[in-house]
Amino acid sequence: MRVWTNARIATMVSLPRSFDIIERGFIVGQGEKIIQIGAMQETDDRILADATEIIDCDGRLITPGLIDCHTHIVWSGSRAAEFEGRLAGESYEQIAARGGGIRSTVASVQETSVEALMQNSLLRVDELLATGVTTLEIKSGYGLDFDNEVKLLEAIREIGCKREVSVHPTYLALHALPMEFASRRDEYVSLVVDDWLPQILRQGLCTAVDGFCEGIAFRTAEIKKLFESARTLGMRVKIHAEQLSRSGGAQLAADFSALSADHLEYTTEEDVLAMASRNVVAVLLPGAFYFLREKQRPPIDLFRKHRVPMAIATDCNPGTSPLTSILLAMNFAATLYRMTVLECWAGVTRNAAQALGILDRAGTIEVGKFCDLAIWNVEHPNELVYRLGSSPLYQRIWRGR
Repeated sequence: MRVWTNARIATMVSLPRSFDIIERGFIVGQGEKIIQIGAMQETDDRILADATEIIDCDGRLITPGLIDCHTHIVWSGSRAAEFEGRLAGESYEQIAARGGGIRSTVASVQETSVEALMQNSLLRVDELLATGVTTLEIKSGYGLDFDNEVKLLEAIREIGCKREVSVHPTYLALHALPMEFASRRDEYVSLVVDDWLPQILRQGLCTAVDGFCEGIAFRTAEIKKLFESARTLGMRVKIHAEQLSRSGGAQLAADFSALSADHLEYTTEEDVLAMASRNVVAVLLPGAFYFLREKQRPPIDLFRKHRVPMAIATDCNPGTSPLTSILLAMNFAATLYRMTVLECWAGVTRNAAQALGILDRAGTIEVGKFCDLAIWNVEHPNELVYRLGSSPLYQRIWRGR
């Protein structure tokens, strides 16, 4: 049994107008779970006597371990040249049309082994963990054929074995159309939906299924086929929606009670109402918004008005958001989207947990939940949204250790 004492604790259990911080608080962890929380004057002497370790936090801030609920962090190769192209005026669509973008990463992934993919990606994962992340979603989608999608999902699984972090693998089943299927879209969608998806689920390689619903990717009717199959197979779904245009993806997310709809720059009030009716989390990805120099912001006021939970994630990927700091993602959300500090914190804790379907066991500091904590060399959570380019992390606790 471990006890953390003399800490300022932001539990994120409730969402008032200001942080409800326990001053001079303590947390007791036994095994992987939290068994007691409170103020120091409530400490039971018997607990201190039975503790195997007592950690004096000396007034430091403790928050829930942070959750990055949308990443593509496993890849190989580089797309820095595309960055230069965008600086010269090329659009995301133009880059994709000439065979760049996702397809260039696919070519590199197909030439890379599971071990090399995992080792290369661990460098990025370690940077993310250094910003307080204890739970991480990672998508496939850079394989575009069965063997290479399996390879990516196996590399994702290995990351969860190599690092003390909870990894949630997502099968991004419909991400980009392979060049060889350019004139055979229906055949490719059927192959993914009827053949690959059932096999991947039988192998237990993912915890959710995703699709990219956009003009340059897949249409709503195609994503609907994927979601229908996933639902039949008992798998929860997520969707990339309304990033570059209004595609109908947010409505589709509501129709299937998706865990989340992500990006959402072109979402309308009708879409937001549909999401609210099915408790679909809005996952906002300000790193991609910043990197692509987009102008259309997600409708933050509408999400507030209709009480749609807002999560924030890095969207770490090689082409549109090579971001490995969840803290910087929070700052981007505050600066670019005008989200409040409290909204940013909810976005990387409780709402991010809801976006992964794990709010019952992570995302807040509560008795019975996993003892996933971040201990910071700051006095107040607002400092961590305010700062640029630093991570004043003192200690990261995962499953009580």
